[in-house]
Amino acid sequence: MTRRLLAVPTVLLQRDTSKEAELLVLRHENAVLRRQLQGRARYEPTDRLWFASLSSPIPRRRWAKVFPITPSTPLVWHRNLVARRWDYSRRRRGPGRPPTQTAIKNLGLRLAHENSRRDHHRIQGELARLGHPIAASTVRQILHTAGIDPAPRHTGPTWRAFLSTQATGLIACDFLHIDTISLQRLYALVFLEHRTRRLHIAGVTAHPTRGWTVQQARNLAADLGMRMGYLRFLLRDRDGRYGEACDAGFKAEELDVIKSAPRTPRMNAHCERVIGSIRREVLDHVLILGEAHARQVLAVYQSHYNEHRLHQARTQPPSDAQSQPAATDTGAHRLLRTRILGGLISEYRYTA
Repeated sequence: MTRRLLAVPTVLLQRDTSKEAELLVLRHENAVLRRQLQGRARYEPTDRLWFASLSSPIPRRRWAKVFPITPSTPLVWHRNLVARRWDYSRRRRGPGRPPTQTAIKNLGLRLAHENSRRDHHRIQGELARLGHPIAASTVRQILHTAGIDPAPRHTGPTWRAFLSTQATGLIACDFLHIDTISLQRLYALVFLEHRTRRLHIAGVTAHPTRGWTVQQARNLAADLGMRMGYLRFLLRDRDGRYGEACDAGFKAEELDVIKSAPRTPRMNAHCERVIGSIRREVLDHVLILGEAHARQVLAVYQSHYNEHRLHQARTQPPSDAQSQPAATDTGAHRLLRTRILGGLISEYRYTA
């Protein structure tokens, strides 16, 4: 219809030589666009109108060279017109299915994170028990959108979840050596609970004999008290200063002793890491005078490590630390700084 309406003025203007030059320019621009076009061309209604209006002054034999469309393109346009003609989606009555509330989505995601082995059917049942009736397919779609496997029982736990579960009953130990200002070497026995990241420095001595190690193990068992019942494994290296008597003491507390491979400190990575933290944060900046001074410095750092220091692996403060309520107005509370070890370490708290 557009072509026929524009046929009369185009015939009258065919004598103008400038039109031939314009057609040549359009043909060249079309060739440039064809070279730059990398995907499938999608034409808007305005583009189709321009093609229809410019088709009259161009001979039919040159259409294939000028217009970047094929004979199947009008058929596609016609199918789209028919589909829009018989589309009744806009005539539906009512607003349709309401979207899932954000609070229910967040609750479902929380249940999925806290219960990694539950599939979407069990999460849907838990939501229904809490008074939120929702379809299992909706829960599956929510988990899939959040990147959570809706059926984790088919894939099994991740390595992080598996190691976190095994770390509940694991404690590791290792020796830390300290060089004093007089070049005397001291040794400290360090224990670390994997689950809570709680540090225990059993003692400091210049002569770590097997008898001394056994005594420090007994002192540790007495200090742990009820928490000793949650521990099941002791991880240590093959140092000869432990001995069979030390292992027997741990076995009497129902702990299985696991020995790492020879010269493989990575098998006891958590304990090696805490020893490195002690060196980097304290011992590399303090001159140790003797055993008494070493015990005092390590005791202060142990208290700071267990009660205030943040643990990056757990992204939270220690379990025994007393977290303060969040202050909405920082100017209304005074920030107190506590200097540890002469200002080497700083602790911050808000006043009441």
